Amino acid sequence: MRCLGIDYGTRRIGLSYGDELGVATPLPAIVDAAPEQRWAALKAVIAQRRVTDLVLGYPLNMDDSVGPKAKEAEALAARLKAEVGLPVHLVDERLTSYEAESTIAKAKRRNLRASGLVDSRAATLILQDFLNQRLPPPGGATE
Repeated sequence: MRCLGIDYGTRRIGLSYGDELGVATPLPAIVDAAPEQRWAALKAVIAQRRVTDLVLGYPLNMDDSVGPKAKEAEALAARLKAEVGLPVHLVDERLTSYEAESTIAKAKRRNLRASGLVDSRAATLILQDFLNQRLPPPGGATE
């Protein structure tokens, strides 16, 4: 299993990578200006990493309802399945960007946001949540 975590945004796409070791690692975000350039870059990362599963952040509203951003994620998941042919797992991403941003000093947040670092950290949190649910704990320990 080789998973690509995706925190999709209209300006940046945060990325992370994880495999059967169960550790999500941030990758450089895609920050190309044009949507089709971002799409081509995303497909290139999927091919280069020989990804087997895509894990896409699903931005549900705080009341669990599906809003406009969640519908965008659903549309992206459908496009990924159709064009890339890989399974797409939607993972609740509520507050991941907030959590990712909270690890960065306030004075540096603006510059780092534009670089996509916050987005890739959010993608890492999304993917790690998925991996934690899918993979057995180390050493075979059970609760």
